[in-house]
Amino acid sequence: MSTIRWGILSTGRIANTFAQGLEVLSDQRVAAVGSRSLASAERMADAYGARAHGSYEELAADPEVDAIYVATPHSRHMEDTLLCLDAGKPVLCEKPLALNEAQGRRMIDRARERGVFLMEAMWTRFNPVTARVRQLIASGAIGEVRSITGDFGFRGEFDPSGRLFDPHLAGGSLLDVGVYCVAYASMIYGDEPEAIVALDDRGSTGIDEQCAWIQRHAGGRMANLSSAVRTDTAQQMVICGTKGMIVVPRFFYADRLVLNGVEEAIPLEGNAYHYQAIEVQRCLAEGLLESPVISHEESLAILRTMDRIRAELGLCYPGE
Repeated sequence: MSTIRWGILSTGRIANTFAQGLEVLSDQRVAAVGSRSLASAERMADAYGARAHGSYEELAADPEVDAIYVATPHSRHMEDTLLCLDAGKPVLCEKPLALNEAQGRRMIDRARERGVFLMEAMWTRFNPVTARVRQLIASGAIGEVRSITGDFGFRGEFDPSGRLFDPHLAGGSLLDVGVYCVAYASMIYGDEPEAIVALDDRGSTGIDEQCAWIQRHAGGRMANLSSAVRTDTAQQMVICGTKGMIVVPRFFYADRLVLNGVEEAIPLEGNAYHYQAIEVQRCLAEGLLESPVISHEESLAILRTMDRIRAELGLCYPGE
């Protein structure tokens, strides 16, 4: 597929961030925007010269849309992705792929049944710095990785009905930003934890405002990870091996890394959200139903790990 005409499902902050990211690409563009409010769809569509649809169903049925970016809250990912897959539209679904493994498996099974592409929008995975980290580890630059320490926390403005704090929208730190840490450890270690110990701090709405967990992987490899939505943290990854160390400042949006004390800068284009769109384009051109960079099975493994963390915490969302 030489050009992708994107449909954006939802009009929130992350939807606009993805749309802005596409602007650095000459062969991908926003063609249509769908919202449950036509007025909201029209406001966003006008900003990108796109068509507006007053329902998600209309967007999914639009014959001039080649692929759809699902940017609704976590609690709607499965429902909205299934709608698009049933319409035959390739889907890039915002992370985490679903609330839990059972939902994620249903989405992936539907994609395979329909023969339609589906990928989790783990945009950090496609960042050039992240690719460089994978290259360095594969080359043995720091030897065998034995320890990962990472955190992702920010101080969000408290809104009990907002997506970060409303349990009905699967709010909380783990699914919103902790997933970045889980996915990073998954990328480096390539397997699921043997054991997990977790603690959290619940806010007034019942969501995890802070969460910390330790993962032990085969052979005694460890990952010490944390997330927060009411506390600013360093937002970095420290990857320690038997021969050295890689530090990735602001790892989710990195433009540099430090290898054994030596900084290596890797400038980013735009807001860096277009890198995942390039991967979707490549996969569609090659007729793939999933990306080898973040496969269906790895997305399910990430969900399983988060399910286990939540089981440790006794954290459930309404309707589960």
